[in-house]
Amino acid sequence: MVNGRSCNEPGQVALVNRGRPMNKNARKSGGLVRPRLLLAENHIGMRERVVQLLERPFDVVGVVADGRALLEAASLMKPDVCVIDISLPGLSGIEAAIQLRELGLKARLVFLTMHEDPDYLRVALAAGASAYVVKSRMASDLCLAIREAMAGRLFVSRSVPYVTQNDQGEDMP
Repeated sequence: MVNGRSCNEPGQVALVNRGRPMNKNARKSGGLVRPRLLLAENHIGMRERVVQLLERPFDVVGVVADGRALLEAASLMKPDVCVIDISLPGLSGIEAAIQLRELGLKARLVFLTMHEDPDYLRVALAAGASAYVVKSRMASDLCLAIREAMAGRLFVSRSVPYVTQNDQGEDMP
């Protein structure tokens, strides 16, 4: 239950904007730009914790519980950022991210996941991720990751081994 609206079933969308106007652009509140976020998380308890963490600094406009609902909600709401769990039912977060890019959605993609394996990170980056946050570091990393993504910078939780390649294709720490 989020804001009195349930989104427990696949395909459901809970709107979380508390009656504020839903427009395409980031909202300005007190002179500050508040990016519009769409959350895709299938676990109820985690979904509620994420919304609670993000609703003050950001404009959480919707919450979905599966990948197909993410595609539909993102197409309609045009959020600035999609916070996506990799392990969504029906259509995984990775598959949904790829389809969002194919649809031309310009939102930044922030993955929130339990997976610390660098292989998941590589796949997420290939799918268009701007940030990769491990759920065990959510309290310290998620808001910063969203801000970094909005600024066009990559963010990866430090608990995830991250290796890049130089111009010759050799791994660099």
